[in-house]
Amino acid sequence: MPYKPVISKSKYLVGLQCPKLLWISYNAKNMLPKISDSTQYIFDQGNEVGDLAKKLYPNGKEIAWGMGFKRMIEKSKELLKERIPIYEASFLSNQGFSRIDILNPVNKDEWDLIEVKSSTKVDDTNLHDVSFQKYCCRGLKIRKTFLMHINKEYKRKGELDINKLFKLEDITKEVKKLSPFVKERLNGMLNIIQKSKPDIGIGPFCNKPYICGLKDSCWDFLPEDNVFELNRISSKGFDLLGEGITAIKDIPLGFKLSDKQNIQKDSTINKKTHIDKAAIKSFFKNLKYPIHYFDFETINSAIPLFEDSSPYQQIPFQFSLHIQEKNNKTEHHEFLSEGKQDPRPELLKKMKDSFKDSGSIIVYYKSFEIGRLKEMAEDFPKYKKYIEKLLTRFVDLYVPFSSFHYYNPSQKGSASLKKTMPALTGKGYENLGINEGNLAAREYMRITYTEVDKKEANAVRNNLLEYCGQDTEGMIWMMDELRKMV
Repeated sequence: MPYKPVISKSKYLVGLQCPKLLWISYNAKNMLPKISDSTQYIFDQGNEVGDLAKKLYPNGKEIAWGMGFKRMIEKSKELLKERIPIYEASFLSNQGFSRIDILNPVNKDEWDLIEVKSSTKVDDTNLHDVSFQKYCCRGLKIRKTFLMHINKEYKRKGELDINKLFKLEDITKEVKKLSPFVKERLNGMLNIIQKSKPDIGIGPFCNKPYICGLKDSCWDFLPEDNVFELNRISSKGFDLLGEGITAIKDIPLGFKLSDKQNIQKDSTINKKTHIDKAAIKSFFKNLKYPIHYFDFETINSAIPLFEDSSPYQQIPFQFSLHIQEKNNKTEHHEFLSEGKQDPRPELLKKMKDSFKDSGSIIVYYKSFEIGRLKEMAEDFPKYKKYIEKLLTRFVDLYVPFSSFHYYNPSQKGSASLKKTMPALTGKGYENLGINEGNLAAREYMRITYTEVDKKEANAVRNNLLEYCGQDTEGMIWMMDELRKMV
């Protein structure tokens, strides 16, 4: 009997995004990139959320992964007779295979289909996901379909309350609208994977609903300094591509660009740094010594870990503070939480002990730091007045770069610190053991909440301190370079 390919729900969603990616997923798997640590972290968090959700439907049984499609399907049919909640019930229909997070018995012979997500709202991808699942269990009386997701309004008080942590949304009507199209789409995908690779160019779908893992290879025909590097170019980049224009230098004069995009275009073509001396000089005008350079690192877990915290709330666990006197003498203060306790009380105490009573506080992208401090002012009222006074002193170093008062072609349209610091100072993060914020958060979580050798944990802590310290010391380097210009 010839092999018949099976489309899983994850592959179905891949097929909706890009037929070429679907084809490669079946016929050239070696082209697919290895799952990144950041993606695996998201998967792990999703699994943790899924396990918690099952507790809302107790006394159920789970279909274990790994016993093979045939046995998983047979086992699911056996459990249907028991009329108990089934976790990961598995079904196959017309070569479409799906595992359902929770199948809950209702009434005499009906079932509710419940998909669990670690997100905080329903999106179109979820609806397509559930419509495919419903198709795969044809013949089963599905009363309603639900998406169970994280309730972002939940605030932890004492023990975790999973009844309040989750929000159950009825998506029966939305799924019903999509259901008539599933069979046709599935058949189309089965047809695609059994033919030659589709010849599909790039498009907005390369980034939506997810950034494709093959984007780098599919986009590698683009030249250096291509139109998609323009600041906030969005769909206009594809308009230019449609006209055969791929390089910034080839954009015609009549093509409408923003002021920032024109600065970038001119800077790229002429290979020169753009400097608005008057604007930069104005930035320095109101700075007061001692100047503080400040940065947080944060974690944000789907499941709130601490009292008075919410899902995905950014919880500061580390800070670095450099203080610069008028004579250029600097001192450094830092904090990195250790242990599973809420890091915020100790962090706030250390901040209060470290900051001077006056002087500007420079941060990069101040809305982030200010947002965290305002949250802590509400969660820890005894620090509220202190925090409110601090906030009046904040100055945003992001402004000269986001406003393109300074722009170097090496920034590639970005004003992120990881681009502006090397462009301005020649110093970057590539040689650090930890070189970006998401990695810092993952490593902190790993050494704090999993079993890690003490020597390794200490090495990670040193890397965290070095990384956060460079964020604030780097701002001093940047300010020194900007001063030279005015």
